[in-house]
Amino acid sequence: MAAPLVTQETTAATSGASRACAGTCAHAHTGPTRRAVLAVGASLAGAGVLVACGAPDDDAPAQDAGSAGAGSGGGEGSGEAGGGASLAALEDVPVGGALSATTAAGDPIILVQAEEGTVVAFSAVCTHSGCTVAPDGEEIVCPCHGSVFDLTGKNVDGPAPSPLPPVEVEVRDGQVVEV
Repeated sequence: MAAPLVTQETTAATSGASRACAGTCAHAHTGPTRRAVLAVGASLAGAGVLVACGAPDDDAPAQDAGSAGAGSGGGEGSGEAGGGASLAALEDVPVGGALSATTAAGDPIILVQAEEGTVVAFSAVCTHSGCTVAPDGEEIVCPCHGSVFDLTGKNVDGPAPSPLPPVEVEVRDGQVVEV
């Protein structure tokens, strides 16, 4: 005797399953589909990324507000006018060298103490293609295309077309601050 023909309709009807392969197999499927499992997995992964990215941002304003008030001391008025934020301790900037720092606005800069007690600053954004430069001994070097700047910000080698733009800073009470 020949086996009975099994279709979606007969499989679903006899097994109580809610779906079956689109006529390509003879058994009912009762668990989640591969597509459903992947969709749930992708949703959970996306939610995890959002939570991970969102958590530091939620905490950052409270930390920034607390540290800005504590660090500004008597210079709070100048801090609100766009200056006065401490960038580094003077002792952290090597004499005859440079130190990477970040402004209160989040812009990368280079602090240079060519002679003791005098600090100048330059944008740390390479004038060639916008990469962030870094101090390397008595030079400032771009890791992307090899541009080299001296401690005055002047481009001395590589494809950078112009010097690093200056950034106004001054030394107050042993701190290098934005002006």
